[in-house]
Amino acid sequence: MLFNSIDFAIFFPIVFVLYWIVAKNLALRNALILVASYIFYGWWDWRFLFLIVISTLVDFYVGKRLYGTDKLTKRKQLLFISLFVNLGFLIYFKYTNFFIETFVDSFSLFGKKLEASTLNIILPVGISFYTFQTLSYTIDIYRKQLKPTNNLLAFSAFVAFFPQLVAGPIERASHLLPQFYRTYKFNYKLVKSGLLLMAFGLFKKMVIADRAALYVNEVYNNVDDYGGVGYAYATILFAFQIYCDFSGYSDIAIGLGRTMGFDLMKNFDSPYISKSLTEFWRRWHISLSTWFRDYLYIPLGGNKKGKFRTYSNIFIVFVVSGLWHGAALTFVIWGAIHGAILMIEKGSLSYRKRVFAKLGLLKNTFSNHLFFGLIIFVIVCFAWVFFRANSLEDAWQITNGIITDFNIDRLFDKNTYLIGLKTNEFRVIMLSILSLYVIEYVHRKKNLVGILNKQSMAFRWFCYLGIVFIIIIFGVYGDRNVQEFIYFQF
Repeated sequence: MLFNSIDFAIFFPIVFVLYWIVAKNLALRNALILVASYIFYGWWDWRFLFLIVISTLVDFYVGKRLYGTDKLTKRKQLLFISLFVNLGFLIYFKYTNFFIETFVDSFSLFGKKLEASTLNIILPVGISFYTFQTLSYTIDIYRKQLKPTNNLLAFSAFVAFFPQLVAGPIERASHLLPQFYRTYKFNYKLVKSGLLLMAFGLFKKMVIADRAALYVNEVYNNVDDYGGVGYAYATILFAFQIYCDFSGYSDIAIGLGRTMGFDLMKNFDSPYISKSLTEFWRRWHISLSTWFRDYLYIPLGGNKKGKFRTYSNIFIVFVVSGLWHGAALTFVIWGAIHGAILMIEKGSLSYRKRVFAKLGLLKNTFSNHLFFGLIIFVIVCFAWVFFRANSLEDAWQITNGIITDFNIDRLFDKNTYLIGLKTNEFRVIMLSILSLYVIEYVHRKKNLVGILNKQSMAFRWFCYLGIVFIIIIFGVYGDRNVQEFIYFQF
């Protein structure tokens, strides 16, 4: 079920009312959450509910057994069961065809051609997200950082919690699971702030991301028809499309949880104002980057085993991150680009500081922030080409076209920047992106919700209704197909 669908517009009010009717009864409340979550997920394809149920049962009982034994061999065996089941599902559904194709292609490099057909496998929505969420539970118990729960109902609701089930944030049991043992009183201010956050998320998704997708899809799906300027426009718009699409989902998920009293972790923090790639990854998909830090980077040795191992670990983590995002070499290269640049960034830190100090670039000025911000944005956009391209050949054609076929005369040509869009649609995108920067800037400096709450009721309702009006009138809806969230495919 999509957050930006009529189905969800009917589903959520029903769940919301029932939730607050039974909110004081913990068992009933968690049962309602579980049933609602299974309906939410099963709306897409009920057959894949068994994957969530199996992962839930395996990790629940493995967690209890892990806590009940101190024998290292037994603990490793139990952890292996959890890893085997969860990663086994993930690898089969997501990577089987990728491994088959890679195996066949590797033989072609030596002049031999193998005949092998791929399998007709449907990728379950959100499998990468809930797999990582439930895996962190057993790993934390194995590390003796967490006590297991004895309440199967609460644990099942934690794994399947519908606001963040299919695209995160990837929550840790230490943060979210205890919230299923608490009862909540209806809090008007909390519900209102949750609804406002949901509206902001829908604005980012429907007004910016879905509209930008019209241009991006046209160019990236027909690369032979366009040149360097068209590629550049499409890539920049994709940068905002994927940010508004994914952070929009996170905003809706966090807002949904808030309307029911739950606190979900922040997943994005204005990443496009970053002054280094390291800072970018502290602001982008925070729940995933911290997951890889805690469960892959640190176990590999982190930065404790010398510079070579530190840089190698960084590179490995980002290549794996690329593979997590998608079963294609384009995603692996996307991760490798980030990993390589982070290695360079970390290795040249002291040298860059000396050079930047001489050039006066270390001063805390707007011009310096803008300078470094633009450099990082260009680097991130370069990597986004591989993330979005349908093939390596397309990615090369796009990057080569931007470098060698960038015709300045076409920069302001309507036939270039209105591909797949009407003039008003392009204006809406530009104005919305500008508004997004202003809103995020103001909110970072001062609490925007707090400022709004100090205004008169008439002004507040004017703003609330204005947001709804913008989403309905300017959002891609009705005559356009409702766009799925990009990260559903991961």
